[in-house]
Amino acid sequence: MQACEPTPELVILRELLAQETGFVSGSALAEKLAMSRVAVWQHMEKLRSQGFEFEAIRARGYRIVHQPKNLNATLVEALLAETAHHCQLIVLDEVDSTNDEAARQLATGRKTPFVVLARRQTQGRGRFGRSWNSAHNNNMYASFGFRPALTPERLQAFTLWMGVNVCDFVAESSQTAPGIKWPNDLLLNGRKAGGMLTEARIDSDHVRDLVFGLGLNVNAANDASPRATSIAEESRKPLDINRFTANLIRRMIASYEAFIDGRHRETFATLWDRFDTLRGQPIALIHGACRYAGTAEGIDDEGGLRLRDSAGQIQHFRAGEVTMEKDAAAGTVED
Repeated sequence: MQACEPTPELVILRELLAQETGFVSGSALAEKLAMSRVAVWQHMEKLRSQGFEFEAIRARGYRIVHQPKNLNATLVEALLAETAHHCQLIVLDEVDSTNDEAARQLATGRKTPFVVLARRQTQGRGRFGRSWNSAHNNNMYASFGFRPALTPERLQAFTLWMGVNVCDFVAESSQTAPGIKWPNDLLLNGRKAGGMLTEARIDSDHVRDLVFGLGLNVNAANDASPRATSIAEESRKPLDINRFTANLIRRMIASYEAFIDGRHRETFATLWDRFDTLRGQPIALIHGACRYAGTAEGIDDEGGLRLRDSAGQIQHFRAGEVTMEKDAAAGTVED
């Protein structure tokens, strides 16, 4: 599948964004696009209909004076660096679930990697089929589609690796202190700000398709619960959803590539220790019909949770539901 040629609107935005403090002449844009200045103006009118505003000064040209506040496909693509252009964008106003749409795209043979972005989900979900409230409020609802050449056992630490990279990105871009609650919750100041859901089609000896879903409260807490928060609430300022999205896509693609070729092993332990919210805390873990209580002791080399029980023994868990307890009694209790 050949990469699509950039639209005239995308070329115009790239040229103008490269000169944010200055102007780009209409003749330069016309030459770049191999079209008349009238045709350039017509394409700029299409951008105006999307919420862009331009200043035009004779003998100087055009510059951007206002950008859309809502998620805009052309702007996100224009903001992506050249190294991220191989990641195709699918931007939808509304979808049942970005993970489901990514799975449908993979089933049709769409070239990978790609990312499905939506302004709203009607059936957003997390682990165990729990619903994820996904209103149209400048938050991030994204799912990445991949076809990794991996054996199934290599996937065990994938969600954790992507999660610590999300945390690292959020910390750098918002001056907040995010953390990850094993295995897939993203926390800010102890309150939930996001979650991840990895789904895969697996043959006997290799992973056929892989979808990494991310729901992130960027500008609003979708859940009215006091246990929910957003990046904007914690940083006390709204975030530019288009720039945030473009930069996060770039980080996720780089993180995926590092995982595939094994480079993640160089920094995984350090990043996990930095963002792990459970280490040293009394916790309870539900696995199947059993409840285990003890102290969280980080993760093992394969991403399993280490739990120290009342006898001082370390138990390893690949799956389970964790709650933090102020006075969790160490031991094992049958539910």
